[in-house]
Amino acid sequence: MKQEQVEKLFQWVDETADTISKDMNITYLEAIAETLDILFNGQPFKDMSKELQTKLTNELTKINKDNFEKEEIRKAVQLAILKGMKGATQQQHLITPDSVAMFMGYLASKLFDNEENLKLFDPASGSGNLISSVMNQLEMPLTAYASEVDPTLIQLAVTNANLQKNNIEFFHQDSLQPFLMEPVDFVLADLPVGYYPDDVQASRYQLKAEEGHSYAHHLFIEQGLNYTKEGGYLMFIVPNFLFESDQSRELNTFLRENAHIVGMLQLSDSLFKNEKHGKSILILQKKGPETKPPKQALLVKLPSFKNPNAMGDILGQMNQWFDEYKTAQL
Repeated sequence: MKQEQVEKLFQWVDETADTISKDMNITYLEAIAETLDILFNGQPFKDMSKELQTKLTNELTKINKDNFEKEEIRKAVQLAILKGMKGATQQQHLITPDSVAMFMGYLASKLFDNEENLKLFDPASGSGNLISSVMNQLEMPLTAYASEVDPTLIQLAVTNANLQKNNIEFFHQDSLQPFLMEPVDFVLADLPVGYYPDDVQASRYQLKAEEGHSYAHHLFIEQGLNYTKEGGYLMFIVPNFLFESDQSRELNTFLRENAHIVGMLQLSDSLFKNEKHGKSILILQKKGPETKPPKQALLVKLPSFKNPNAMGDILGQMNQWFDEYKTAQL
């Protein structure tokens, strides 16, 4: 991957999206989705004004999508989306930090290093950055699914996946509603944190609140387990207070009955403006007849990703832990 290629593609996407945003009177974030669609299709859409079609046809002569690697496309698109989200007011318009997404790809490669193929699912895919990053790091054949309720984000995710040639089947729906999907080997998500407003749908979950609204992040964990095969793994970005909130006792009981806690990796405080917003990576295995809990869960407080020496030490210890864990699972 070449940084100058990332910058070249970002500049093209940024300038083109700005042109589309002004001409069509839509948000910059919506214009990015239009830009990526046009780049993928190689021509502007006929419902655009003639003047805009001419401008975009000229812009398309300056770029060739086939000259970019998957990761160059993902990073360039991520930069554009980050710029767009600075002007977005909706709380769900957030993106998983690149360093965290890459690290989750490393963890996934350790969990599934001997698998010949893999089915994975992100029930809170947003713009698709997390699932794309993980897919780009896994080397076996993949079958991927993702769900997102926000129309702008799912349009971004679909066009992003198309450009990267990542084959992902998307569901445009409330991810806490049922899916027409068989259970998968691996569920991953950057969980939305907060209350879930649909009390009727929440009442169908074991982790529903006894009174008031239920926590969406708790329901997503249960939903993830619903769509994971026995012995499959789940990896979630969760708030550090997950096991300390007013509904955490019910969550603890539920997880003891249904899953093994494989690891809890606290992300560096340097990633968050306020330590109250700190997050961790939770790794679970869905219980099954052949599963065994780890002798000792992987409990780590990660240093800053910008500290290569400290990260190198931690990765060495983690590699050893994974070797012992995988051997014990045989």
